Amino acid sequence: MNRLFGAKSSAPKPNLGSAIKNVDERVESIDVKLAALNAELQGYQTKLSKMRDGPGKTAIKQKALKVLQRRKMYEGQRDQLQQQSWNMEQAGMMQDNLKNVMTTVDAMKQTNKSLKQQYGKINIDKIERMQDEMADLMDVGNDIQESISRSYDIPDDVDEAELDAELEALGDEVEFENMGAESTPSFMVDEVPQFIDEAPQTTGQVKEAAG
Repeated sequence: MNRLFGAKSSAPKPNLGSAIKNVDERVESIDVKLAALNAELQGYQTKLSKMRDGPGKTAIKQKALKVLQRRKMYEGQRDQLQQQSWNMEQAGMMQDNLKNVMTTVDAMKQTNKSLKQQYGKINIDKIERMQDEMADLMDVGNDIQESISRSYDIPDDVDEAELDAELEALGDEVEFENMGAESTPSFMVDEVPQFIDEAPQTTGQVKEAAG
C-alpha cells in the first residue's frame, strides 16, 4: 500500500558498516557451498581413479565437470563480493580519516580563536616598557650593592714602601722596650707609695744629716 500511494518507507537507511556485514555474510555462505562442492569433486575423483573406461566412468566424469563449473561460478561470485567488501572498507577508512581530519581542524580553529582572544589582551609595548624598567632597577640594585660592599683601601697617594718602613721601625721600638723591661726586675725598681710626700733618704743622706 505504501508503494502504491507513494508513502515514504520508515526503514532505516543502510550505512557502510551494515553493507559490509551483508557482503561478508554472503561470502561466508558461498564458502560453505564451495566446501561442499570440493568434497563432492573429491568423491568423484576417487571413483574415477578406480573405474575403468566405459559408459559409467564417462557419466561420473560428466557429473564432475558440472560440479566443477558450479564451483568456478561460485568462486567468481566470491571474488566479486570480496572486492566489493574491500572497496567499502577502503571507503570506510577514508570516511574515518576525513572525520579525524575535520575533528582536528575544528580543534585547531578553537585553539586559534582562543589564542587570538588571549594574545589580543596583551600589550607588547607595555611588556617592553616593563622589561626596560626591570633592567633599570637591576642596574640600580647592582650599583647599590657595589656601593655598600666597597672596601676602604689605602689611598692611591700613600707610598706602601714608606708604610712598610714605618711598620718595621715600630717593631724595632717595641722590641727595644721589651728588652729594657726584662733587664730590670720590677721588684728592684724604687717606687714611692702614693701616700708618702717625699721619697725615702739613702744611707749617705742619713749620715750627712747626723754629722
